[in-house]
Amino acid sequence: MTASEFDSYRPPEPPRRRRGSGKGRRRAAGSGWLRRGAEGAREMPVVPDAEVEPYSSYYGRPVVKAPPWKKEVATYLFLGGVAGGSGLLAFGAQLTDRPVLRRNARLSALTTVGVGSLALVADLGRPERFLNMLRTIKPTSPMSLGSWVLAGFGTSSGIAAAGEVDRLLGERLPLGPIRAVLHGAEPAAGAMMGLLGSPLAGYTAVLLSDTAMPTWNAARGDLPFLFVSSAALAASGLAMITTPVEETGPAQALAVLGVAGDLVAEPVMVSRMDPVAAEPLHRGTPGQLLTWSKRLAIAGGVGTLLGGRNRWVAAASGAALLTSSALTRFGVFQAGINSAKDPRYTIEPQRRRLEARRAAGQTGDSITTAV
Repeated sequence: MTASEFDSYRPPEPPRRRRGSGKGRRRAAGSGWLRRGAEGAREMPVVPDAEVEPYSSYYGRPVVKAPPWKKEVATYLFLGGVAGGSGLLAFGAQLTDRPVLRRNARLSALTTVGVGSLALVADLGRPERFLNMLRTIKPTSPMSLGSWVLAGFGTSSGIAAAGEVDRLLGERLPLGPIRAVLHGAEPAAGAMMGLLGSPLAGYTAVLLSDTAMPTWNAARGDLPFLFVSSAALAASGLAMITTPVEETGPAQALAVLGVAGDLVAEPVMVSRMDPVAAEPLHRGTPGQLLTWSKRLAIAGGVGTLLGGRNRWVAAASGAALLTSSALTRFGVFQAGINSAKDPRYTIEPQRRRLEARRAAGQTGDSITTAV
């Protein structure tokens, strides 16, 4: 006898009776197999009558199974956005000769991409599983391309941050001839960070929307814009916390752009989604997280515009922006997981899409049509 994980989905079965011990067994039309119960001649249904519900599913189980992702994945979503935005900000500081902002942004990028990678490996269970994703490149796979973006960004940020640490310590590290090679490769590494920063900040949105989770999939056209705006909030907020206001001009400009993008991207995304698939974004914990995310983004943006030249106001505004980004990522993550638990979020949008296709003259279609 073999067992699988799907055995747990089966309803409990009544004890089997020995062959020949049941008499009077017969089949009645429309009522399934019947047998005589312990209460005399009254016939007991073995298979209960089916109940037709608008959004019923097999044995009451979800139509789609949520991925087994935990908070480690949501943490990676957030830290990956911080790292990507910091890489872009560091490259801008490199081009405009702002050494303190460049150093802090590079160190922030390396720290967040390192901790985020550890969170990702913790979810995978074994480090070699991440290395296995680097064996090939599949242009059609967001996970494959994202793994290569993560590896390239991590390598370039490590080179750039190593040069910053060497200068910070007065070049007292015993690097020998490696020092010249390191500082020679530093500008190219900084440029690579800027090039890979945006893909790192946004590819996770493509990865989520490529799944069958109703809310993520329904937002597939606009979720990357929300994630990129969220990354801009996080990176600029962290830079405003760690860097004196004399060099945070690019970070404050990025913060204002990020707030504007965040406040526009979310309502536009929701307006283009199926209204039922968008419900998990407004209910329960995800709804509270996204509501507070918007409030903190507004507060941080106003503080940046009105008090960005004050060190304490700038730091407080940066903390609000950083927290806003975290709440956005965690809220979207939890909304997608929740949307897989109720069959309604899968079935009703599918039926609406099918009716629209048939109204347009496309017949013989399947109810699982995605577009």
